Amino acid sequence: MEDTDNQDPIAELIENYHELNSSAVHELHEEPSPLEFMRYVAKNTPFVVRGAAANWQATRTWNVGFLKEVLGEETVNVAVTPAGNADAPTLHTTPDGTSSLVFAKPHEEDQAFPTFIDYLTTQSLSSSEREIRYAQTQNDNLRNEYLPLFSHVPPSIPFARIALDKQPDAINLWIGNDRSVTALHKDNYENIYVQIAGKKHFVLLPPICHPCINEQHLQPAHYVRSSSSSSLDLVVETEEPKVPFATWDPDQPFLNETEYSCLAEPMRVTLEPGDMLYLPCMWYHKVSQSCSPEGMCVAVNYWYDMDFAGPLFPLTTFVKSVYKKEKEKEDDAAEDENPEGDGNGYANDNHDDDSDRETRRAAIFERIAQLRAEREEALHKLAAEKEERHT
Repeated sequence: MEDTDNQDPIAELIENYHELNSSAVHELHEEPSPLEFMRYVAKNTPFVVRGAAANWQATRTWNVGFLKEVLGEETVNVAVTPAGNADAPTLHTTPDGTSSLVFAKPHEEDQAFPTFIDYLTTQSLSSSEREIRYAQTQNDNLRNEYLPLFSHVPPSIPFARIALDKQPDAINLWIGNDRSVTALHKDNYENIYVQIAGKKHFVLLPPICHPCINEQHLQPAHYVRSSSSSSLDLVVETEEPKVPFATWDPDQPFLNETEYSCLAEPMRVTLEPGDMLYLPCMWYHKVSQSCSPEGMCVAVNYWYDMDFAGPLFPLTTFVKSVYKKEKEKEDDAAEDENPEGDGNGYANDNHDDDSDRETRRAAIFERIAQLRAEREEALHKLAAEKEERHT
């Protein structure tokens, strides 16, 4: 009988997922049919279509001069941060020296579009270290705030509209430079993301990797400016409810890791101008960017509401609940061993010391090696049986 003491169902689930699914984003060279697209939706699998939007008016014409001409002196909402980290876990230190992770929201300002775009491109081309500005309102802004530009892109993506039987819930325009980075997060939308100018670099993780991303409940905070000429200060919103958010960064894998972070196999894909990415609902994604020669990065994305029916949402909720229960048990055990805590105030849900973490990680890797050996043996057995039937 198989020894179940060393089994870790969460580790086995993640490993089984990686065994059965591709570790790279599928590349297409023409848009899929609605039926082909629906197959990707059913499997919750991303793909990129190279050059799908190469002939869009936006891709062909949106440069700095053209955008200034079309938008004129229109006022736009701009997110402002000191380091390009809007809506991200950020270490906050109080005057008494206590540090904790908070969910930092940007300061928002209304600026004339020429002022914004000139600042953006000048900063990118001159390597200035001033505060970072990003047009990132996620409120259907291309059909509202940037309406003069809306006719330059399709009102919907045909294969998605037909397959999903709905129009996009929101169409968003993103304008920034290479100083802005979007922290690892997920959205409950089927997302069609189109690169217009510059490049976007995506790091992707499937929903099943929730145990890898060290979600913590962070106190919200926001950057404020006391006057038009002052620098930004981070103010914690102590009366607001905490925000659940990923604190693990796949580009810094040994910071804020969980015992399962080592099992994550991040997919990476870069979008060139004209490329179109299908980002399935609930996939974790981190996004950085590289500028066009003019010093800007521009993209448009179409959000289609996800369908909560079917197994995906209940399964990911179940995985989240199981992981939460396991962590609560570990935290209770750690508190019993060290009731006074570490005393540094740093928000870290992983209370195990390094030796305990390494012991658990070694056990996980041992179990994975066992699973792979069992699977290899089963495949050899099937191959032998098949060969025997044909002889």
